[in-house]
Amino acid sequence: MQKEAVNILLADDDEDDRLFFKDAISQLGISTRINTVNDGVELMDYLLRPGSTLPHVVFLDLNMPRKGGMECLAEIRSHSMLQSLSVAIYSTSSSDEDIEDTFLKGANIYINKPSDFERLKEVLNKVICTNWQYYTSNLNRENFLMSV
Repeated sequence: MQKEAVNILLADDDEDDRLFFKDAISQLGISTRINTVNDGVELMDYLLRPGSTLPHVVFLDLNMPRKGGMECLAEIRSHSMLQSLSVAIYSTSSSDEDIEDTFLKGANIYINKPSDFERLKEVLNKVICTNWQYYTSNLNRENFLMSV
């Protein structure tokens, strides 16, 4: 019996990063549907569009034009329809302040964008295969920053 495809949404303004991400996921052998948006305005429009299917997990870059990831995260957590959405911060930033802020604002996990393709596949496989309903009940600062 085929499991339901994992519906993934990536918000990232860097086209190369979006292609790298899609290529890595396509090699995992996991049934997925990937949608991408270029910035936070497009992300929120997508999530709040009437009748749109919400993703199982949103990968959210922090540094985007028009509306950044931090602002989107706050908006997602304050909107009743989106509060339970799983949000993985996916950023080049490794600043303690960004990690702490996203933790406090309710992100589920923080991932530093790996530059190595094999490491990216490993991280994405971990994130996509995590049962977020159980994982977030044990969330703390030590397991918030995902490393491979």
